[in-house]
Amino acid sequence: MTLAPSRRALLAGLLSSAALSRVASAQVGPTQPGPSALPPPDPGPAPSGPSRFRFDEVVRRARALAGVPFEATIAPLPAPLASLDYDAWRDIRFRPDKALLGDQDGPFRLQLFHLGFLYTRPVTVNVVRDGVPTPIPYQPGLFDYGRTTIDKPLPVNLGFAGFRLHYPLNKPGVLDELISFLGASYYRFLGRDQLYGLSARGLAVNVESVGGPEEFPVFREFWIEMPPKGADRAVIYALLDGPSCTGAFQFLVYPGDETVVDVRCSLHPRRELATVGIAPLTSMFFIGENDRHHSDDYRPELHDSDGLLMQSGGGEWIWRPLRNPKERWISAFEDRNPKGFGLMQRDRVFEDYQDLEAFYHRRPGYWVEPQGEWGEGTVRLVELPTENETHDNIVASWQPKQPYKPGEAVELSYKIRALAETDDLHPGGRVVNTYVARATASGGTADASEPRTRRFLVDFSGGDLAYWLTDPKAVEIVPSTTQGKITAISLVPNLHVKGFRAAIDVRLDQAGQSTELRAFLRARGQTLTETWTYPWKAA
Repeated sequence: MTLAPSRRALLAGLLSSAALSRVASAQVGPTQPGPSALPPPDPGPAPSGPSRFRFDEVVRRARALAGVPFEATIAPLPAPLASLDYDAWRDIRFRPDKALLGDQDGPFRLQLFHLGFLYTRPVTVNVVRDGVPTPIPYQPGLFDYGRTTIDKPLPVNLGFAGFRLHYPLNKPGVLDELISFLGASYYRFLGRDQLYGLSARGLAVNVESVGGPEEFPVFREFWIEMPPKGADRAVIYALLDGPSCTGAFQFLVYPGDETVVDVRCSLHPRRELATVGIAPLTSMFFIGENDRHHSDDYRPELHDSDGLLMQSGGGEWIWRPLRNPKERWISAFEDRNPKGFGLMQRDRVFEDYQDLEAFYHRRPGYWVEPQGEWGEGTVRLVELPTENETHDNIVASWQPKQPYKPGEAVELSYKIRALAETDDLHPGGRVVNTYVARATASGGTADASEPRTRRFLVDFSGGDLAYWLTDPKAVEIVPSTTQGKITAISLVPNLHVKGFRAAIDVRLDQAGQSTELRAFLRARGQTLTETWTYPWKAA
């Protein structure tokens, strides 16, 4: 798979969402009624019992939709919108005083994204009040067009590009952007004092481009329940549609220090899904301490995530640092009923980034916790080469071993947590640094075999490692390699991280050969740390 423009195009608008939210944040004032764009439900008593709009209704629609071919063509946007460039589209902003969901004085507010630029496929957004869904019709008065001129009337059935919810996340009485759905099935959400970085997706199809291009299923319709006063969660339903699959999704969004999104989905394949990605996460890694690739940027590190963290079904914790490879690299971690996986941003030190605009040290990590048994499969990590920090080149997801077959519904549930720190995920020691260097003494000269030999230095910290610093000889490193030979190892205390630094020298037999390295620390038969794993290919 090459770095498809469609991926960058879909995410470009998401990157603008954070900037827009800063402009659109507003003080929470007295309860305001919804705008006139949202008419009341039809007269008559509100339905009750089974007739109320529920997740089952979205499932029914997804099942019916899977029985007909996917409609890939969409009507062209009206002329004023079809020609918008990025800056013109970005200048169209929802008016905060028109935000919806405030009728019952609930804590959430709904804002909408305008169609235009790359966002040409309209989505329908409904508000569910007393069990009755009502679509929000387009109205020009909902938006401030800034310097963008729309000189012709737009149809009321125009639709929207997506939406976002605001909530007093960081300060009481101040609305901050909490979650955003924009572009295909992408969505992002924040915990307290976090800034947007990586994204989640409803579904990934053929990320590895096996036999054809990657597919991007879309959320074509949303339903957001009217939150009552004092609500501690937002309830969102979504209908997914794509060439290979349809799906019904329910998102329960619980804002907090670590915002949690409880996801329930019902997938309905149109054809066999052999390369489907469940709970996919998309991120960016350009440079880090383990991968500088001759960058001359003054900023030491540039990434939204710096590692893939996993907990296997057997309980093993695994840390895989991310890279910006020279060529596409796919890593597959076989497992059964995984307990969790996610793309993390462990490095929280500003000085390691030196970026006064992007604030990479405040980007969240997303941790996926499967609910129930997911069976056999692999956590798959796709790393793509990128020339700069504007490309999202990292994808992680769960791929089931057995393909999903048409006519057979797949029911799955999982939680995603927006994490600032990962220290409390497991009690063992953690990898805090990974470095790759020549396998020579400091100041030494590399020999002719140097391209096939490398030294990997790994800093472990946390857990009980500070305790074992009083008896460092009792701690040993347990390394392994799938190819070649480990020629030397060492382990020394590293008081700067209150832990240990391991060094592993590896020699491969020939140029072009690749290997997967693994290492962890133990003392007196007790495992002290997570397992570090890292791929390497000899030049």
